[in-house]
Amino acid sequence: MIKMIDLPYPINALEPYYNRETLAIHYETLYKGYVDKTNNILEKLEKMRNEGNFEAVKCLEKDLSFQGSGAILHQLFFENMAEASLESTLSEKLMNRITQDFGSFEKFKEQFTESSKVVEASGWNLLVWVPKFKKLEILQCEKHQNLTLWGCKPLLVLDMWEHSYFLQYKSKRPEYIEAFWNIVNWNKVNERFENIDI
Repeated sequence: MIKMIDLPYPINALEPYYNRETLAIHYETLYKGYVDKTNNILEKLEKMRNEGNFEAVKCLEKDLSFQGSGAILHQLFFENMAEASLESTLSEKLMNRITQDFGSFEKFKEQFTESSKVVEASGWNLLVWVPKFKKLEILQCEKHQNLTLWGCKPLLVLDMWEHSYFLQYKSKRPEYIEAFWNIVNWNKVNERFENIDI
């Protein structure tokens, strides 16, 4: 079974860039829903194995891919945000890698921003390390589990599902994305990058 993470900051800590009401709904209802549904599916899969009845295996494994990916990506998303007042900067190691793979931090930020704007309907935008390519890439991920590269390691995650911004920003996606840059927890992103075997 998987557990919900505790938010690493108070529920109102991301204001004014991400308001309390949006974060509360996003964390307490939507994220909790993914965790609960994932655990329910895991229980059903265990029961299926114990009974030797695999009639529902296709449906359950498809649901696990969707719900489980939703739970994981939401955890990464909540963890890679922090109060705007937090001392948070890119490590020299990650900055050097971003410069090597994107040309400069400004070019990376522009590409990530523009890529986020055009994520289709329900999806995510991610900065990832791709071991097979030996480089950083930006990926759009639809419906949590689609359009992934096998083996990639998520470093920075931005939720582009409408539920993540519509209450506060309505249809103004670009404003949500610009606000996000004020609350990125680069310390957490650095930590994820440090744990990669390059």
